[in-house]
Amino acid sequence: MNTKAPETEIVDSWKVSCDGSEGALGHPRVWLQIPRDTGFVECGYCDKKLIHKSMADKVS
Repeated sequence: MNTKAPETEIVDSWKVSCDGSEGALGHPRVWLQIPRDTGFVECGYCDKKLIHKSMADKVS
């Protein structure tokens, strides 16, 4: 059973990619747009939360 919490990453861009960060064990690369009103987006494959640096102190 995998009880590892989803990863969180602070990013500089409003458009980001995610590939699971696990090399061959990751997932297909997807491009995600961070909404400016929330400041974050979650990957639909791995649940990684990508937070724009301007919103890092507002998003938990």
